[in-house]
Amino acid sequence: MRRFLPLFMTLILCFSACSRNRISKSMPVEEKMRIGNEYFAAEKYHKAIPYFTEVVLDRKAAFTAEAQMKLAECYFYQNKFMSARFEYEELIRLFKKYPQINEAYFKIGVCYYQESLSPHYTQEETILAMNAFQTFIEKFPLDDKKLEAYDYIQKCQYKLLEKTFYNGYAYYKLFDYSSALMYFDEITSQQLMDELDKKALYYSARIYLTRKDEENIEKVLTKMKNRYPESEETIEIKARAEKLE
Repeated sequence: MRRFLPLFMTLILCFSACSRNRISKSMPVEEKMRIGNEYFAAEKYHKAIPYFTEVVLDRKAAFTAEAQMKLAECYFYQNKFMSARFEYEELIRLFKKYPQINEAYFKIGVCYYQESLSPHYTQEETILAMNAFQTFIEKFPLDDKKLEAYDYIQKCQYKLLEKTFYNGYAYYKLFDYSSALMYFDEITSQQLMDELDKKALYYSARIYLTRKDEENIEKVLTKMKNRYPESEETIEIKARAEKLE
């Protein structure tokens, strides 16, 4: 009997703790909001969530819109971006005139960006992030976060270019050189002058070397010499091109 006593006491303590933590339905909405705000200020977001949720469910409360925003922020600061995005979207849907509605539009873009996968994978969220930031800029052209939104758009655009490179590289490895060149050309035409551009030029040159296409080898090699004269890739392609002559 004694060996069951510690387990019994543990269950009693757990039950008591759960009872204390359960939010009373009779608790005034003002008190729920106050406790939620205290946890929020202390950055104890997981503890604030139940209180803000209770206030949000009371659609007629004066604090409902603020609680909806704080609920979204709680998820956002815990890096739970999908849940945060849903709550920001609810704020926009239900409280269009909320004073900080601009912040909700901006954070939706951030959530999509954070949800987006690496360039090796599909980029639906990256495109959605770009669209969200563009919507934010259109709706709030004088907002202080406008430049930050443009920065995010540029990051998204570059991420899509990285995806373009990986698409081209995949076709390169499959020996589908025409498709590979289509993707590499899309990158090199932008004259980025960076690692992505250099790699796209390099693999384009290797394709033309394989095809023994001297005219296009010379065109690509000229670009490599102008943009990356001292790089290992340029030196390699130059040496291999000379052997074809």
